Amino acid sequence: MRLMTSAVSRLSRRQLLGGLAATGAAVTLASASLASGAVSSGKGGKGHKAAAGDAIRVELPAPTGPYPVGMVELHLVDQGRKERWGPGDRELMVSVWYPARRGTDGASAPYMRPGAAEAFGAGAAQILKVDRGAIDWAGFTTHAREGAGVARGLGRRPVVLYSPGMYNERTLDTSAVVELAGQGYVVVTVDPTYEAHAVEFPDGRVAEASPEIGKIEPVADRNKAALEVRVADVRFVLDRLEVLARGGNPDAGGRRLPSGLGAALDMARVGMFGHSLGGMTTAEAMRLDRRIRAGVNLDGPLGYDWTDPDRLLPVAHSGLDRPFLLMGAWLATTSGRLPHTHEQSPSWRALWQNSTGWKRDLWTQAAEHNSFTDYEIVLPALAERLTLPDGLRKQMIGTVNPTRFTASRRAYLTAFFDRHLRGLHRPVLDGPTPSHPDVRFIG
Repeated sequence: MRLMTSAVSRLSRRQLLGGLAATGAAVTLASASLASGAVSSGKGGKGHKAAAGDAIRVELPAPTGPYPVGMVELHLVDQGRKERWGPGDRELMVSVWYPARRGTDGASAPYMRPGAAEAFGAGAAQILKVDRGAIDWAGFTTHAREGAGVARGLGRRPVVLYSPGMYNERTLDTSAVVELAGQGYVVVTVDPTYEAHAVEFPDGRVAEASPEIGKIEPVADRNKAALEVRVADVRFVLDRLEVLARGGNPDAGGRRLPSGLGAALDMARVGMFGHSLGGMTTAEAMRLDRRIRAGVNLDGPLGYDWTDPDRLLPVAHSGLDRPFLLMGAWLATTSGRLPHTHEQSPSWRALWQNSTGWKRDLWTQAAEHNSFTDYEIVLPALAERLTLPDGLRKQMIGTVNPTRFTASRRAYLTAFFDRHLRGLHRPVLDGPTPSHPDVRFIG
């Protein structure tokens, strides 16, 4: 299949930011970099000039669990489904993160593949007002080893899928992913091909975001179209993981996988979490596919258009009969900002009222939409080396303590899946605790 790159810069700023607003999102580096137009420079205009070997690398928080972490990629091709946004059959890249054996060799797992990092970094450089190459997006420390041996003697482990926000790559919550893997989960991160800024395939092709998505109007129809593709992706990925669990190799190129990987998957204990559009995907995939036993929505609205209460997702009307966790920050409305909780958001309220399964609603006042991603760690780390554009950090991640909130978010995610996939009681889910002072229990 030929390389299909998009001229993403053709997207107007109105199209791009309209789509972000409809999914409840603030600007992200991945998505904002798709838009043309200037962003105000940082105070003092310091910037950063890249020198050989001087590119900035960010170290993500190390996992706190008992296991080292391994990672391997799978290239999946759905031969029964034509690509909506590009040529040929639907192609996906996923990463499988898993408990690894101690002392096994393997290169450090990259945060992004080089081609994807180059495309992502070019756009991010415009937003951050730095030279291309000033930030080594591929070289962030993930605390995982690529292709490391699978930990022995653990038996089959619960499987958790992750879906990122709109226009974002599957890498953008590696902090939470490696934490879950280090706690004994197999975590599968799924890229939204032709929607994400850049997806790199094993042969070096880089599929960039299709401008066709941004042309869909109104915004609610755009979100609906993207969501439908993502939900179909999730169900296909589950099918291919079942092949892997039975001893097959679902990789389109038949590439060698770590020994014992398939035997580590317990497809009877599957959960999912996602941010923004990924949270919407989690809820809708749970509605349609009962293989997903528990889900988490990280600040994702549950309507195609939050301004129209008649455009709620089907899952908001039907509710869920399985465990579901809501974690929110703020909801932007035409009349101002409201806490993104089931008490304030019409779509969250509908899901809450119609659901019969276990549920929790957690809110963080000082957080913003992208506090539920790696940006919570990445932006403060970048700010130590360069001057960020005025207001960007506050707009994206608010004023919450980055280290403390990242630890809290990881703790609640792990506790949720521990309780509902492993049957372990975790008191942190029972009510507020001084250990996590930023998180409020709404219900």
